[in-house]
Amino acid sequence: MASSSSPPEEQYGTESTDNYETTCWGCGLRVMLPSGASIFKCGWCGAITNQNKKKREQKCFGWRVLRDRCFLSSVIIFMLFVIFGGVWAVYPIVFSISLLWGIFHSIITTILSIATVSFFSLAAFRCAGTPPNILWGSYPTVGQGDLENYTFCLYCSKPKSPRAHHCRSCGKCILDMDHHCPFIGNCVGAANHYSFVCFLISAVLSTIYVSIMSVYASLHIWPSLSYSLGRLKGMTGRDLAWRLMNEILIAFLRSTLFLSSRGLLLAYLFIASVSLQIGLSVLLWQQLSFIYQGKTYLSNLSSHADNEEEKKDCQNLVRFFGFQHPVSRFFSNFRVTQKRHDT
Repeated sequence: MASSSSPPEEQYGTESTDNYETTCWGCGLRVMLPSGASIFKCGWCGAITNQNKKKREQKCFGWRVLRDRCFLSSVIIFMLFVIFGGVWAVYPIVFSISLLWGIFHSIITTILSIATVSFFSLAAFRCAGTPPNILWGSYPTVGQGDLENYTFCLYCSKPKSPRAHHCRSCGKCILDMDHHCPFIGNCVGAANHYSFVCFLISAVLSTIYVSIMSVYASLHIWPSLSYSLGRLKGMTGRDLAWRLMNEILIAFLRSTLFLSSRGLLLAYLFIASVSLQIGLSVLLWQQLSFIYQGKTYLSNLSSHADNEEEKKDCQNLVRFFGFQHPVSRFFSNFRVTQKRHDT
């Protein structure tokens, strides 16, 4: 690494027979580089310069924005459809069984709906995280090490911290960027990562609840199944089991022809909720595993992530969700106070 020209009292220069002179973008001081050096780190401010890096044209930026808005609108419409459609299909049946049972499930529905919509709104409409503004460009204002490991973003035309990444879909740098999610139309970064994970948790719980209530309500309005078990006489073993399953499936499909609109909606809600459970559970598990490892999705993919010593610990999860005092510490304090009372 080459060093920049510095004040008279300190010298960071290097001597070489084939040196050439350039300037550091971070502090503006002159840097003497050996021939062929394209990537260098300033010895004064610590900024990293890559002279080979060129600005790429941001193609299809408008189409990315349109795609995100379409996905976001579709998700909002689907969430409202599930909430209001589920209430219309399930709760007349639940309240007809028991008033207290209906009130109990109404409270659960309200809590899950408010939590899911609130966390989704925070993740989608909140800024994902902007890198901190820092002085740069001239020596008197930039102190020694102020831009340590900073690079220059050619798209934003300002310093980019080591924890930031430029998103081509959002058109700006995001601090601690995890990934860009088109379904929320936003990046997942330092400012909304917590809201995004909480949205996944509430969405998984909500889909589990919708699938259970859809089955529960369907059992009360589903038409009776008609079997023709007379043709099963004389069959044994595997043929009997296969024929029995076939008869049950045919009877089930035949009964769907007599379903009301409420029954058809319940069947759709069950299929959609189970499908979403699988996808959201996989995504939630991936997010929690990265948090446990102290990484993000992008840092896990980057080549230098393998060289970093990340500490895998449950404390990473504790810090992420904002629990200042772990459960183990609570129990240890409880045992101490209990011993004092005993003595």
